[in-house]
Amino acid sequence: MAFIDEIQFHAKAGRGGDGVVRWRHERGKEFSGAAGGNGGKGGDIYVRAVRDINILARHKVVKEFKSRSGDEGQNWSRQGASGEDFYIELPIGSVIRNLQTDRVVELVEDGQVSKLLHGGRGGVGNEHFKASTNVTPMQSTPGMPGEEADFVVELNLIADAGLIGLPNAGKSSLLNALTRANAKVASYAFTTLDPNLGALAGGYVLADIPGLIEGASEGKGLGHKFLKHVKRTKILLHLVSLENKALIGTYKTVRKELEKYGHGLTDKKEILILSKTDTVTGTPKEVAKKIKDAKTALKKYNKNILEVSILDDASLKKLADQIVVLIRQQQEEDAKTAE
Repeated sequence: MAFIDEIQFHAKAGRGGDGVVRWRHERGKEFSGAAGGNGGKGGDIYVRAVRDINILARHKVVKEFKSRSGDEGQNWSRQGASGEDFYIELPIGSVIRNLQTDRVVELVEDGQVSKLLHGGRGGVGNEHFKASTNVTPMQSTPGMPGEEADFVVELNLIADAGLIGLPNAGKSSLLNALTRANAKVASYAFTTLDPNLGALAGGYVLADIPGLIEGASEGKGLGHKFLKHVKRTKILLHLVSLENKALIGTYKTVRKELEKYGHGLTDKKEILILSKTDTVTGTPKEVAKKIKDAKTALKKYNKNILEVSILDDASLKKLADQIVVLIRQQQEEDAKTAE
């Protein structure tokens, strides 16, 4: 199923039920006065956040969502039933914009519910108009229409940790090695055009974010498509491939684009990962020295630096454990901040 991160739809809340004209009939007193009930309220439209990143793909072909209308009033002064509310399930990280009012709703927590549209008010029955000067009222009012509007939904991916780096840095391969993901892998740049997701131990979500190039903050390459997803990723796993000889320049290119884009991206926790260590050639001693030299060159950025090869289970386990530790630390910090 293709990853979808934007949809548009029309939504219409239910119409209120009509009020009715009815008369009370009792034994021995055939005409006992007005008894027309009010109409029921129309159903509202809500959005609800769920942990299903692919649910937008299922909504892609749906052009309209509707809630039920309220029932008309009943005799014996009974009100009509209210229309059933309708819930649109959207992934955590969805930003929903009402194109008529510009109101924006953001879903940031699992199970979060927010009302988009109000159902119409029910009409009133003839009993409402009964008075000493109007003992046989013939008036009733219709139900009011529910609100309706067009909406656009954009998904700002929320993941516990995100793999970032230049195109072809090995992000998809590492995601597949660390999780049970089945991300597309190839030997050319921009293999990943949309984020891929996998789950680490404990259910923590790891995202493979599409690669970027210099000028991404200005929309070049995958541009904002990359950066809008990084914005909601809690921890950055910055891959620098040892296939690339200009390690410092590679690292600085990505950091520069994060800084230019803003939104606090450069303030996020970051692990610097030297990827594709299996591509380093030479004797074991020579390989070890090259990796050590690469670490020394990047040490000035004061980041945790790990090396990893998708062919080395020990380095994969060490990296996975470190990622989980950082995620848990971040969760503890978020919980303290929320207090």
